Amino acid sequence: MSVEASIVPAGVADAGEILTVQRAAYLTEAQHYSDPFLPPLTETLDELRAVLTGPTTVLAARLGHRLVGSVRAQLDGDVAHVGRLSVAPDQQGRGVGGRLLAAIEAACAGRAARFTLFTGADSVANLRLYQRHGYQIVAHRPDGHGIRLAVLEKAAEAARIRRLRAGRPG
Repeated sequence: MSVEASIVPAGVADAGEILTVQRAAYLTEAQHYSDPFLPPLTETLDELRAVLTGPTTVLAARLGHRLVGSVRAQLDGDVAHVGRLSVAPDQQGRGVGGRLLAAIEAACAGRAARFTLFTGADSVANLRLYQRHGYQIVAHRPDGHGIRLAVLEKAAEAARIRRLRAGRPG
């Protein structure tokens, strides 16, 4: 019998667990790109606590009492910038990331017309996840260390439905 992770709003008390899962999840990314300075690996506990007390929406995935993933979104006008999607390595490939992505989109529903995020351009599994959830690559850009990033976007469902009703694709 498989138990599905519950997705709940994260609070300051979750900061240590979020940071632990985030570092474990992004370690493979850092090794893939030979970059130990990925921001999710260098974020401090105090920085994360500040995020959790600010306007950013942060969600956590829990299996019982164990935090196994998290994601955040910051609204800028009608654009939701999704970031730091992290799933514990032993839970990857079980749908937790997809559920977190859907949950953060739902948490921003009615306030965001578009979602945007980025990942390493060579991160095939990440790209596959995002594209499976309707995101499309709209650009490539280097990060501060020269790592090539893929920028992806997705129209919010409500905005997409309005455009379709108006006869505009997208």
